[in-house]
Amino acid sequence: MKSPLVTALLLALALPAPAAFAAPPAAPAAAPASLATEHAADAQFRAIYEKEWTWRQDGGGEASEDGDGPANATRMPDVGAAAQQARLKVWDAVLAQLDRIDPATLSPDNQINYAIYRDQVFNLAADVRLRGYEMPFNADSSFWSNLSFMARREMKTAQDFRNYIARLNDVPRYFDQQTDNMRAGLKRGFSVPRAVLDGREVSIATVSELKDPTQSPLYAPFKKLPASIPAAEQAQLQEQARQAIGGAVVPAFAKLRTFFVTEYVPQARTTLAAEAMPDGKAYYKQQIHEYTTLDLTPQQIHEIGLKEVARIQSEMNGIIQQVQFKGSFAEFLTFLRTDPQFYAKTPDELLHRAAWISKRVDGVIGKYMTLPRARFTIVPVPPDIAPFWTAGRGGMGTYWLNTYNLPARPLYNLPALTLHESDPGHALQGALAAEQGEQPEFRRTAYISAYGEGWGLYCEKLGVEMGIYETPYE
Repeated sequence: MKSPLVTALLLALALPAPAAFAAPPAAPAAAPASLATEHAADAQFRAIYEKEWTWRQDGGGEASEDGDGPANATRMPDVGAAAQQARLKVWDAVLAQLDRIDPATLSPDNQINYAIYRDQVFNLAADVRLRGYEMPFNADSSFWSNLSFMARREMKTAQDFRNYIARLNDVPRYFDQQTDNMRAGLKRGFSVPRAVLDGREVSIATVSELKDPTQSPLYAPFKKLPASIPAAEQAQLQEQARQAIGGAVVPAFAKLRTFFVTEYVPQARTTLAAEAMPDGKAYYKQQIHEYTTLDLTPQQIHEIGLKEVARIQSEMNGIIQQVQFKGSFAEFLTFLRTDPQFYAKTPDELLHRAAWISKRVDGVIGKYMTLPRARFTIVPVPPDIAPFWTAGRGGMGTYWLNTYNLPARPLYNLPALTLHESDPGHALQGALAAEQGEQPEFRRTAYISAYGEGWGLYCEKLGVEMGIYETPYE
């Protein structure tokens, strides 16, 4: 996940823009209310969010980050334009219902829940209103690469595996809808910048050229099926999975690759700034609000970025003096990027170092915070998405570490990355949130970037006090 600083610097590419979308009003400070009124308002609010949340989780709302739907779904999400507009109507109706509630009449806990939930729905609606679904990938993630994570969902019964196979067979329809959306985006100049597209088809080609379906990460769940499933049924499921991957998924990737190479890349916009797109200033302003929860202007964020760069530059200058490096700042960067001492020689070496850092954290983390019951594993990023994926990413149960292109994975980055993504970063954060049964589910499973990345940055800094950083370079 991007740090708040990186997000700020990326957002700072555009010029200041006037307000184009009214941000959700902040919940006013609590005001005295009768117990009866408070209870009635709480019940009204709960009825609204429970109905919408159930609809969203049952497949009515947007797809999850991995492109998958509910656990019992037999189809991939409907991401077509008509379905998107239908979702917008639901979310606009929910916002209207919420606006009829005076937050001051809610209990203190529900005043917080209201502010979080309303902002969540506001962002979902705004993204559809601005037709963000017409650009379903970016420089880091994409709908096609995120399919790899669908295979990591826990499956226990034969029906779970049959549902998964059914979703694999629905990938062609899902990809066709995404392609239609991207064509609509191209037509109005709403696309990923052309400048960052060179080589991106590699992640598609890796699957489209697959000869053996069993080598796909999507087949991984079938390599060791639960013993509770009879052997004959296991063999049947494995054959159905091979047919789904070879007969549906691989051809869908081949079709997507043709579209990407012959249509998307040649027609992608040659501008860079988000404000250059249609409704670009409104889109930019909404991105600022969604990622920061604040209604800052691009110029204000740019100023924050400049101050942060100056602060970090000053700290780096101190490190250069500390290690007694003789040379310019540019030469120091070259040294960091090329000296063999800073790089692992094998993927296993990188994974083992990350595991060692995590275990050192385990030895002291109990002194700083309550620990959840859940634990996490460390796995390499799947090879089909690794070339364009981030250095690492953590979440509930897993810390993915990118072992592709080792000369781009300096070991001195690993302590901060591991603290941020695993323990006590996002993996622990997700596990703690899951245990907060008193919170509504929309809070336990949702991700607010400003809070989540703030937590990750806090964990990086906590590593200093915990003694995790061992060298000035780290």
